[in-house]
Parts: sequence; C-alpha cells; structure tokens
Amino acid sequence: MSEIKLAAETRTEFGKGAARRIRRDSKVPAVVYGHGTEPVHITLPGHELQLALRTPNVLLTLDIEGKTELAIPKAVQRDAIKGFLEHVDLLLVKRGEKVTVEVFVQTEGELAPGSFLLEHVLNTLTVEAEATHIPESVTVSIAGLEAGASILAKDIPLPKGTTLAIDEDAVVLQVLSAQAEEPAEGEAAGTEAAEA
Repeated sequence: MSEIKLAAETRTEFGKGAARRIRRDSKVPAVVYGHGTEPVHITLPGHELQLALRTPNVLLTLDIEGKTELAIPKAVQRDAIKGFLEHVDLLLVKRGEKVTVEVFVQTEGELAPGSFLLEHVLNTLTVEAEATHIPESVTVSIAGLEAGASILAKDIPLPKGTTLAIDEDAVVLQVLSAQAEEPAEGEAAGTEAAEA
C-alpha cells in the first residue's frame, strides 16, 4: 500500500470563516484523533492531500511540528458542486496495529455466454488489516458464472494478514438473467394464446 508524507501545521482558529481562509491558502482543515488522545486540529497542503486521497485507504505520515504520526483517512468532506476538499478526519494508527476499513471489490473474467447481468450487492468489503498493509482492493473471478450464481464474502480471496469484518455469508455479487428476455417470452406466450 502507499505511504505518503505530508507536512501538517497545527491550527488554533476554528469556524467557517477560519476554514474559508485556510482553503483560500490552498490548504485543507483536518482533525487527527485516536489512541485515546485529544483531537489535534491541523491544516494540510491541499494539492498533495488531493493526490494522496486518490489512493484508497492511503497511509499518511504526518509531520506535525517535528513529531511524526501515522494516520489513515476516516471521513472526507468535499464540496458537492466543485468537488474540492473541505475537511478531512484522520485516524491515528501504529505499525502492526489492526484497523477496520472498506476495500473495493473488483472482478475479473467473463460471465458464461448468454444474457446475464452482474449485480454488485456490495461495492466494498469491510475487512480488518494491519494499518501498514491495507489492501487497495480485492479481486474475485466471475468467469463462467450463470444466472442464479452468487459470490459471498467468504468466497473472495483476501491478502495474507487480512480478515473479514462482516458476515461471511453476506452476498457481494450475484448474477441475474437479463430482464429484457422475460417480456419477450411473455409476449410469445400471449401470441400463441391469441392464435389458439
């Protein structure tokens, strides 16, 4: 997984006005908490943080006034229209510590020939992993699956050291028959009945 270093500055001004001033300076207000410590309010460089957050479950090494802390993003607030970062909550972690995170589920392979649809019941999988070894995603094969088939959480291969943090029988993916076929069959039956 990616580990990105960012220089942080502590902040003493709070409220909407202060947050606007911080964002005007191309920085992002953030709060760091965890391990029973008091929350620390900081500002982070906006562009570097935006790039870092492109990586799911990125591990951030924060330099907070000479003290180094490891943290992962817990909540990210973006402007609904323009998409820029408004505020970030970061959770302190330690090397070797287990954390619960969500990882994206990716598929590989092709469904069996025919008109089938793949439904993503869950787009992410909740897992527990070491803070410094969080997988960016997990991949499962859908090769040859037909209508009625489903993939459960326990069926998805996880990297070493990663365990499920949800019900192992939770449905993650399922294969459906295409809806377009059903009306066609119904219409055909209706035509036959009319002819009879």
